[in-house]
Amino acid sequence: MSVDQNSERRGRNRVGFQTEISLKVGTSEIIGKGNIVDLSLNGVFISTNEDVLIGEKCKVNIVLTGTVDGISLNMSGRVIRRKETGVAVVFDSMDVDTFTHLKNIVRYNSDNPDEVFAGRIQK
Repeated sequence: MSVDQNSERRGRNRVGFQTEISLKVGTSEIIGKGNIVDLSLNGVFISTNEDVLIGEKCKVNIVLTGTVDGISLNMSGRVIRRKETGVAVVFDSMDVDTFTHLKNIVRYNSDNPDEVFAGRIQK
Protein backbone atom coordinates (compact mmCIF):
# COMPACT_ATOMS: atom_id res chain seq x y z
CA MET A 1 0.00 0.00 0.00
CA SER A 2 1.48 3.32 -0.96
CA VAL A 3 0.99 6.47 1.05
CA ASP A 4 -1.02 9.07 -0.83
CA GLN A 5 -2.69 12.33 0.06
CA ASN A 6 -6.00 10.60 0.84
CA SER A 7 -4.38 8.32 3.42
CA GLU A 8 -2.69 11.33 5.01
CA ARG A 9 -5.99 13.18 5.21
CA ARG A 10 -7.82 10.20 6.67
CA GLY A 11 -5.08 9.57 9.21
CA ARG A 12 -5.39 5.77 9.44
CA ASN A 13 -3.66 2.97 7.63
CA ARG A 14 -5.96 1.14 5.23
CA VAL A 15 -5.23 -2.29 3.86
CA GLY A 16 -6.71 -4.61 1.27
CA PHE A 17 -7.97 -7.83 2.80
CA GLN A 18 -9.57 -10.80 1.04
CA THR A 19 -12.18 -12.66 3.10
CA GLU A 20 -15.92 -13.10 3.44
CA ILE A 21 -17.86 -9.98 4.41
CA SER A 22 -21.54 -9.23 4.87
CA LEU A 23 -23.20 -5.86 5.11
CA LYS A 24 -26.72 -5.63 6.52
CA VAL A 25 -28.57 -2.41 5.79
CA GLY A 26 -32.24 -2.39 6.80
CA THR A 27 -33.76 -5.54 5.32
CA SER A 28 -31.00 -5.96 2.72
CA GLU A 29 -27.96 -8.15 3.19
CA ILE A 30 -24.98 -7.95 0.86
CA ILE A 31 -22.65 -10.92 1.10
CA GLY A 32 -19.46 -11.28 -0.85
CA LYS A 33 -16.16 -13.04 -0.61
CA GLY A 34 -13.15 -10.82 -1.16
CA ASN A 35 -15.17 -7.64 -1.60
CA ILE A 36 -13.16 -5.57 0.90
CA VAL A 37 -11.25 -2.86 -0.96
CA ASP A 38 -9.90 -0.95 2.07
CA LEU A 39 -10.06 -1.90 5.73
CA SER A 40 -8.98 0.27 8.66
CA LEU A 41 -9.61 0.55 12.38
CA ASN A 42 -12.25 3.17 11.57
CA GLY A 43 -14.13 1.58 8.69
CA VAL A 44 -14.25 -0.38 5.46
CA PHE A 45 -14.86 0.21 1.74
CA ILE A 46 -16.84 -2.66 0.27
CA SER A 47 -16.98 -3.33 -3.46
CA THR A 48 -20.64 -3.72 -4.45
CA ASN A 49 -23.15 -2.65 -7.08
CA GLU A 50 -25.98 -2.60 -4.54
CA ASP A 51 -27.85 0.66 -4.07
CA VAL A 52 -27.24 1.73 -0.46
CA LEU A 53 -28.26 5.11 0.93
CA ILE A 54 -25.71 7.40 2.58
CA GLY A 55 -26.41 7.78 6.28
CA GLU A 56 -28.01 4.33 6.67
CA LYS A 57 -27.09 2.46 9.84
CA CYS A 58 -25.66 -0.98 9.15
CA LYS A 59 -24.05 -4.10 10.56
CA VAL A 60 -20.76 -5.39 9.15
CA ASN A 61 -19.63 -8.98 9.64
CA ILE A 62 -16.16 -10.12 8.56
CA VAL A 63 -15.42 -13.85 8.72
CA LEU A 64 -11.76 -14.75 9.16
CA THR A 65 -11.27 -17.83 7.00
CA GLY A 66 -8.58 -20.39 7.68
CA THR A 67 -9.12 -20.37 11.43
CA VAL A 68 -10.21 -23.46 13.33
CA ASP A 69 -12.61 -21.52 15.55
CA GLY A 70 -14.24 -19.57 12.71
CA ILE A 71 -13.59 -16.08 14.06
CA SER A 72 -16.23 -13.53 13.14
CA LEU A 73 -15.79 -9.76 13.54
CA ASN A 74 -19.03 -7.83 14.12
CA MET A 75 -19.22 -4.05 13.89
CA SER A 76 -22.04 -1.51 13.85
CA GLY A 77 -21.65 1.47 11.59
CA ARG A 78 -23.18 3.75 9.02
CA VAL A 79 -22.74 4.30 5.30
CA ILE A 80 -20.79 7.52 4.73
CA ARG A 81 -19.98 7.37 1.01
CA ARG A 82 -21.36 5.73 -2.12
CA LYS A 83 -19.45 5.37 -5.39
CA GLU A 84 -20.03 3.35 -8.56
CA THR A 85 -17.57 0.79 -7.22
CA GLY A 86 -18.96 0.38 -3.71
CA VAL A 87 -19.81 1.84 -0.31
CA ALA A 88 -17.76 3.20 2.57
CA VAL A 89 -18.83 2.38 6.12
CA VAL A 90 -17.50 4.07 9.25
CA PHE A 91 -17.54 1.89 12.36
CA ASP A 92 -19.53 3.27 15.30
CA SER A 93 -19.03 0.37 17.70
CA MET A 94 -17.42 -3.05 18.13
CA ASP A 95 -16.46 -5.25 21.06
CA VAL A 96 -12.92 -5.49 22.45
CA ASP A 97 -12.18 -8.86 20.81
CA THR A 98 -13.25 -7.54 17.41
CA PHE A 99 -11.08 -4.44 17.84
CA THR A 100 -8.09 -6.61 18.81
CA HIS A 101 -8.48 -8.84 15.73
CA LEU A 102 -9.05 -5.83 13.47
CA LYS A 103 -5.95 -4.09 14.86
CA ASN A 104 -3.87 -7.21 14.16
CA ILE A 105 -5.25 -7.57 10.62
CA VAL A 106 -4.45 -3.95 9.77
CA ARG A 107 -1.03 -4.10 11.42
CA TYR A 108 -0.08 -7.42 9.75
CA ASN A 109 -1.19 -6.28 6.27
CA SER A 110 0.22 -2.75 6.50
CA ASP A 111 3.38 -1.55 4.79
CA ASN A 112 3.92 0.59 7.92
CA PRO A 113 2.87 -1.60 10.88
CA ASP A 114 4.44 0.72 13.46
CA GLU A 115 2.22 3.56 12.25
CA VAL A 116 -1.11 1.76 12.70
CA PHE A 117 -1.72 3.70 15.92
CA ALA A 118 0.44 6.72 15.15
CA GLY A 119 -2.46 8.86 13.92
CA ARG A 120 -1.59 10.70 10.76
CA ILE A 121 0.98 9.11 8.48
CA GLN A 122 4.11 11.18 7.97
CA LYS A 123 6.00 11.15 4.66
